[in-house]
Amino acid sequence: MAEILKNQVFSKEQRQKRNYLIHLLYVRKEFDDCLLLIEDTLAQVNELSEYPLFVKGHIYRKRGKITESLTLFQRAARLNPHNVDNLKQVGRSLFLLGKHKAALDYLEEALRMGHQDDWEIWHNKGLCLAYLRKFEDAKEALLRANSIQRHDSTFMQLGQIMTQEEDYKGAIEVYLEALEFSPENPEMLTTIGLLYLRMGENFRAFDFLGNSLTHDPTNPKTILAAGSIIQDHSDMDVALIKYRVAAVKTPNSAQLWNNIGMCFFGKQRYIAAIACLKKALYLDPFEWIISYNLGLVHLNTGHYASAFHYFSASINLKPDFPSSYMYLGMTLARLDDTENACAAYDKAIEMEEDMLFHLNYSITLVNSSLFDKARDHYEAFERLFQEADEETRKGDKDVAEMRAKLKSVFA
Repeated sequence: MAEILKNQVFSKEQRQKRNYLIHLLYVRKEFDDCLLLIEDTLAQVNELSEYPLFVKGHIYRKRGKITESLTLFQRAARLNPHNVDNLKQVGRSLFLLGKHKAALDYLEEALRMGHQDDWEIWHNKGLCLAYLRKFEDAKEALLRANSIQRHDSTFMQLGQIMTQEEDYKGAIEVYLEALEFSPENPEMLTTIGLLYLRMGENFRAFDFLGNSLTHDPTNPKTILAAGSIIQDHSDMDVALIKYRVAAVKTPNSAQLWNNIGMCFFGKQRYIAAIACLKKALYLDPFEWIISYNLGLVHLNTGHYASAFHYFSASINLKPDFPSSYMYLGMTLARLDDTENACAAYDKAIEMEEDMLFHLNYSITLVNSSLFDKARDHYEAFERLFQEADEETRKGDKDVAEMRAKLKSVFA
């Protein structure tokens, strides 16, 4: 079709016909033919036609040529500086290039031209301000965009800003409002579920994740979150079935293989657990939780040198997680390095008062015949144990067993 119209005599009417045909080819996504027609049109008008430049900019941006698209939109804007669509697209290309301040200037100019009721301008302004970490201004812009026209993308961005500010309840309220208009949006349902999971409300999280899976049963992100809740309730076989579905979509997900590994660990299949966790570590060597879990498995199987290696790696990656120091202390005690084991326990207790830290510290000291210091930590454990709720006290049989043994030692 593009070939038929080439080399025709050009007139104002012909230009309008060309623009119509360019638009038709563009919306049909026949981009190669569209570009041929655009190039021929621009050649006949000395590159001085706004609409072909505008459409060419869109095609280039869809093909990942962001810098070239920016140049084309700027040329279109110079030909018609009063067309707000040109300014919006210049701003969008600058945003995609990471030039958020420059993009914001163009969007502000569009608003000054009197387009105060344009949802897209306010939404993109909110995005730019969010990337510039001006969160209050970004929220104002996004709320203004929503007041003009509600969009899921605006709600999602608003919720993400609140999540960054750790205002999880506020983010959930925003997402729940969005659900009133898009009740079957799986991404929204998953995001709410993940926020409830982060807040420790597992049952509510599972409700939303389950709803999301009814609309999109193969979403890996949702399956991973739902599987982790099932895994926390020790139903390893059901969790593994869920993960099998996710593995088809995301076979190179480190988080997925980490969870699969811990499922096998829960089933006491240690070789399979180590294999899965090492695959996870290969996929993401800087994820601290994978090294931490490998340390737990090796500690459980009596490979203390390997456990020491992984706990040390975990601490280097995340030095503010106190349980890593406790397990490092247990590992060093098994390696007969009591002095460094005590230093690791002291570091854990310094960071957080936890009854398990004192219990394991006391056991290590008893095994090293340091009974006076062991008694002090046993008493600290007893105090914290009595302060804990009944569910916590009865939750772990191993704790009750070791408590009874220490009680007989200090009787």
